[in-house]
Amino acid sequence: MRDFIGMITPNDFKNGLTLEIDGEVYLIIEYQPVKPGKGTAFTRTRLKNLRSKKIIDRTYRVDERFQEAFVEEKRLQYLYNNGTHYHFMDQGTYEEQEIAREHLEDVIKYLKENMELTAVVYKSEVIDVHLPIFIEASVIHTEPGVKGDTAKGSFKPATIETGATVQVPLFINENDRIKIDTRTGDYVERISS
Repeated sequence: MRDFIGMITPNDFKNGLTLEIDGEVYLIIEYQPVKPGKGTAFTRTRLKNLRSKKIIDRTYRVDERFQEAFVEEKRLQYLYNNGTHYHFMDQGTYEEQEIAREHLEDVIKYLKENMELTAVVYKSEVIDVHLPIFIEASVIHTEPGVKGDTAKGSFKPATIETGATVQVPLFINENDRIKIDTRTGDYVERISS
């Protein structure tokens, strides 16, 4: 029951809700209300820290109160970096936004100039960045494939234009364009020229 603005109890929990707990912003991945035969009801939760990406399991009594964290998503376009900071343009306001390298560790290996991504913002601070699910990139280095070697399930390392290394099938060569799933880092397909 919400009695103060933004204050909620575990009875208000739902998947996707964001909470501020001990100064950190958490996303509820899943929750399960438990009403034992004896004793007080409680709620089991699985929470993801949006800054650190760590997932924790917590149990809360139904009378505990939490501050709801109001986050917003912004579309950003990557411009350039100076080594320690990455510069983006906010697609809504056209203002330049600077994000420290440590907030982008999972993203950097697939980041290309002019790429659009989604930033999660809390109290004017970017706390998470999401790449497009699939990107296309050119292979800049890989060992040459052997003609006729089409064994299924055989892969080799390839370096793409962003500097990331991706496992690709043996038939992929330098200068080929490939599609990559950024969630897993897996090769998806070769793109026709």
